Amino acid sequence: MTYQPSADRYAKMQYRQCGNSGLFLPRISLGLWHNFGSVDDFGIATDMVKYAFDQGVTHFDLANNYGPVPGSAESNFGRILKENFSGYRDEMIISSKAGHLMWPGPYGDGSSRKNLMASIDQSLKRTGLEYFDIFYSHRYDGITPVEETMQALVDIVKQGKALYVGISKYPPAQAKQAYEILKSAGVPCLISQYCYNMFNRAVEDETLALAASYGSGFISFSPLAQGLLTDKYLKGIPEHSRAARSTGFLQLDQVTDEKVYKASRLNEMASRRGQTLAEMALAWILRDERMTSVIVGASSVEQLSVNLRTLNNLDFTAEELSEIDEILRT
Repeated sequence: MTYQPSADRYAKMQYRQCGNSGLFLPRISLGLWHNFGSVDDFGIATDMVKYAFDQGVTHFDLANNYGPVPGSAESNFGRILKENFSGYRDEMIISSKAGHLMWPGPYGDGSSRKNLMASIDQSLKRTGLEYFDIFYSHRYDGITPVEETMQALVDIVKQGKALYVGISKYPPAQAKQAYEILKSAGVPCLISQYCYNMFNRAVEDETLALAASYGSGFISFSPLAQGLLTDKYLKGIPEHSRAARSTGFLQLDQVTDEKVYKASRLNEMASRRGQTLAEMALAWILRDERMTSVIVGASSVEQLSVNLRTLNNLDFTAEELSEIDEILRT
């Protein structure tokens, strides 16, 4: 049966202006880092994209190396688009990135012009797209001059292969340099993507304010700390969880007693708010006016549904925020 998106999908989602641009993003975006690769169930992946779109999620976050195997998330997403979303491309924001190891040899990794130009062509081919809405430099590699990487991003936009560009995980000094170069080239940095969650608040020191000062939007990845900020690990390691999978990025030794204790206390607080721990953790990120969106991953429609319920309660009292800070300091 042909997929027909929900007619009231846009009424279900909240959108926020991305930095100083005219582009609006959903407060919650769907990430394809996990659960969309060749080792995963394609039917479940398809159902999650359909459900997300039905709920007003218009932004889908990819990278060339997402899988496993690397590249397979883009290929699967391209197939999902072709089979279900013909005619809806203009209602979607599709992003991808390059900068991490993708193929063997000296040109399959890093932030060089060679790597970015080859990568975006490969990514467009895998997805079947004519352009990406957003294309990121996935990281500062510590070697390539920032000027070289940013000029590649500028040229990617001028060649019509992306509408906007962003940076991910850049240290503050290199981020400032990137913002300056892109601004002077007339292709300002649309968005900055960093890890941000209750257990990792490093961007609060400098990065968030720096991005805002240059008019860049901000989007968080790993907002639930790979599942640690959910109730999943409060009573041990579930059999099919990320920590139990050899292909996952969350390893068993990261599920520490300290983090489980903090998550347990946060879970009690979330219950008082009428939320799951995951909902409260996502809402906590979105409390910051500078935060455009959060990228959530999901392994099922049910899990995605819980994450999207976050939008029902984004408000915190000063006392609640103080209590969260106290728990995280212990």
